[in-house]
Amino acid sequence: MENKKWLISWIGGADKDASVGVVSKGTGPIAGALLDGDVRYDRVCLLNNYDHESGVNFCKWLEEKCRYPSDAVDLQKIDLISPIDYDSIYKEVCSHLSSLGLPRDDVELTFHLSPGTPAMATIWIMLSRTRFPAGLIQTTNKPKGAVESVNPTFDLAGDFFNEYITRSSARINQISANADKPEAGFEGVIFRSAGMKRQIKRAQLIAAYEVPVLILGETGTGKEKFAQAIHTLSSRAAKDLVSVNCGAIATELANSELFGYKKGSFTGADKDKEGFFQAANGSTLFLDEIGDLPLDTQVRLLRALQSGEITPVGSTKSIKVDVRVVAATHKNLENAVLEGRFREDLYYRLAVGKLLLPPLRERGEDIDLLVNHFLEMINSVGRGRPEAISKTISPEARKFLREFTWPGNIRQLYNVLQSSAIWSRNSNIELDEVREELTGLFPAQPKKNNLNIGTGIQLDSYLNEVKHEAVSQALALSGGHIQKASKLLGIKHYQTLTRLMKTLGIQEKS
Repeated sequence: MENKKWLISWIGGADKDASVGVVSKGTGPIAGALLDGDVRYDRVCLLNNYDHESGVNFCKWLEEKCRYPSDAVDLQKIDLISPIDYDSIYKEVCSHLSSLGLPRDDVELTFHLSPGTPAMATIWIMLSRTRFPAGLIQTTNKPKGAVESVNPTFDLAGDFFNEYITRSSARINQISANADKPEAGFEGVIFRSAGMKRQIKRAQLIAAYEVPVLILGETGTGKEKFAQAIHTLSSRAAKDLVSVNCGAIATELANSELFGYKKGSFTGADKDKEGFFQAANGSTLFLDEIGDLPLDTQVRLLRALQSGEITPVGSTKSIKVDVRVVAATHKNLENAVLEGRFREDLYYRLAVGKLLLPPLRERGEDIDLLVNHFLEMINSVGRGRPEAISKTISPEARKFLREFTWPGNIRQLYNVLQSSAIWSRNSNIELDEVREELTGLFPAQPKKNNLNIGTGIQLDSYLNEVKHEAVSQALALSGGHIQKASKLLGIKHYQTLTRLMKTLGIQEKS
């Protein structure tokens, strides 16, 4: 008996536009595939990341347009963290395909690559060559709307993974051995919490691979320390790490600072100058606050990552460079991509090795360790000076430090302890002295009546603090039970709370 033919696809923006009569979109990729005539599918499974109603309307239009019976077209609402979040797309697609009983010997699968984001297409290609063997099709523009088969000849397992593992096995084994030693490469990081331990182990492992790394985390969480540790553990450790704060570079100078320039290329360019990429040749380049780079610089950076070549400002000749990029930011790059402030393709390229550093408020058991460490540092600096008094801290003050939300994270904790030690005239730092150093800075629990718009506020930061406090309290009251916490917060679907927790950097307790 002949196998059944199933087409599986995301509903894309062009498909939606075509269904409501946007002529420039033609029939859209999905309808184009069904009208192509070469294949009549027994079942069309559509994944919808838009609102449910628009998905239903699209299916009705598709059935009429392509003369497919309603029982042959399935619609599945898929909730993603983001349409460019690889982990979320992979997890949800695999879950849905498995729920359909796939793979099946009596079903020939076809994945449509054109609808949706490039991230969605990437996952289709991966799955077609691994867990869910399938054919691939895509829409072409010659003629417009035509459909063609895509037949990659590479074998992910055979052509790439085995070769890479063999080539890098010695280095990887060394790093893997170090990964069992939490201090390896991170001797200067004070931690005990499971969240930090997990990120450190991930960083130790990714250090062995010559791929870009993206470190995400709030200000003061230790992103630069992680970058330095990754460099130290890598094969490039013989050369110094080159660090650049992208937020401190003037917009008009970003290209010339990173990629260098030729004499005469602009006013004041009286000689050739190398940029940071050339300075980091053979080493690691740490780009802090990468979210602040202007879009034209992002284009140049993407080319450098893809081709290993840069072109100085004012030159027409490319220069080969061997640079590993470790980038960091406190901003939400996924939102920046959706808002057009950060290139989607650059985000994909950087996020090969992604680390998410937990904020200090999620590292409660680390705070006592950090307080002890910082007090020892502060006391050691003052040792031998007659005006300095060796400091300890009262139990009440220590408890307050443990419970504070620390929007400035580790850097803020250190500064508060240092200031308290300076201004306290006794050997013991008391609760009131710690509180005084935090007065007028960031409230532990933001309240509406504390707002003073006249002096200016950062609204997004303020709202995120409010959300973080509310979600943290709901999780505490519910004992970490997501569904119960959702009800306390008035959130209808617990998946919405899970996505919000990821955005706010709150880890789900297992």
